[in-house]
Amino acid sequence: MSAQVTGAAQEPFSRKTLFWGIFASLLAAAGFFLLSTYAPDFREPAGGGTPFSKGGTGYAGLVEWLKLTNGQAPPMERGEKDLASPLASTFLLVVTIAPGSDPAALDRLIKARSGKNTLFVLPKWQTFPLLGHDGWETKIERLPNSVVNDWLGRIAKAKLGEARNTLSQINIAGRMVPAPDELQWVADEHPLIAAGDGRAILTELDNEPFYILTDPDFINNAGLKDEQTAAAALDMIAMIEPAKGAVMFDLTLHGIGQKYDLAKLLVEPPFLALTLSVLVAAALAFLHGLGRFGPPRAEGRAIAFGKRALVDTTAMLLRRAGRLQGLGDRYAALMRQRAAALLGAPHGLQGEALDRWLDSRDKGEAHGFTARFKAVNDSNGLAAMHEAAEKLHDWTARRLGERR
Repeated sequence: MSAQVTGAAQEPFSRKTLFWGIFASLLAAAGFFLLSTYAPDFREPAGGGTPFSKGGTGYAGLVEWLKLTNGQAPPMERGEKDLASPLASTFLLVVTIAPGSDPAALDRLIKARSGKNTLFVLPKWQTFPLLGHDGWETKIERLPNSVVNDWLGRIAKAKLGEARNTLSQINIAGRMVPAPDELQWVADEHPLIAAGDGRAILTELDNEPFYILTDPDFINNAGLKDEQTAAAALDMIAMIEPAKGAVMFDLTLHGIGQKYDLAKLLVEPPFLALTLSVLVAAALAFLHGLGRFGPPRAEGRAIAFGKRALVDTTAMLLRRAGRLQGLGDRYAALMRQRAAALLGAPHGLQGEALDRWLDSRDKGEAHGFTARFKAVNDSNGLAAMHEAAEKLHDWTARRLGERR
């Protein structure tokens, strides 16, 4: 009874419980990693000239207006994958430019949308977030023409007109709407929407199906508060869209879906295969460590017993001292004395006289011992000395066997 209680106290959880606990922890960690990696791409900006913004310069009202009209929300383009899809070429892409947009992203988008219907909406107002109201903004002043012209120049060879608008109403597809404050326009002899002779609010490029709306107050949240302007916004889009209701909004200019970091590289092709390989290898290593294969290896002695251990230790000391190179002549002299003792050489023979007597013991080879003795005595490298010593040892063992 006491043994059972002791075992239960030592293992409060079963192996199955521990396994599922570890698995759930790893799954939660993986989910947290993925959500942390992609959360910035799906976080909707609170303000600014984006399709998610509910401020005056935003376009959330137009998105909702299209949703109510067409029965479904217009899709959002978040990156190159969305642009490359076959469905994207059939949509009118609405590109809303804000003062803080990415110019490089606009250049890439213009190149990618070549030959496809695209509406570019220029920025107009400088705003500031309204404290205490998330997503609201305060209009400060109109952007300088030089700032707007920088964006316009990336799309077409044109500049904003300097003259002020004197019209109180603008004709959009037969519908008269109030003219916004400080109207922005460009010179164009054949405008799609005009603000007088030679002044275009909506213009089309000659060599591309690109449309430029110079004044965003006709479709942004501030402009849609007027009933006539809201209706005219749909008429304007209907003039240029390839199919009714086929409208898509761009988000890449506002930094959504275009931020790459190390975490994304790990979970997206082509490096996804490497990440999966590392995870599989780690899982196999973990499973391998759950159980022991074979008995545990006994720890060896620090100082071994026996003659072999003594020889190995001596060899190690000689190697560390750097004295192995000078052992060839000493080993040769030792083997000469050993061979003489084993073969029964006459007492008193030394040096060359002993070598000649040992050579005479070999009936199959002349100067057999002397040649091997000299090879060991003259060896310099460890490999050559080892080979010569083996031959000398074999000669002695063979002569001793013949004598017996």
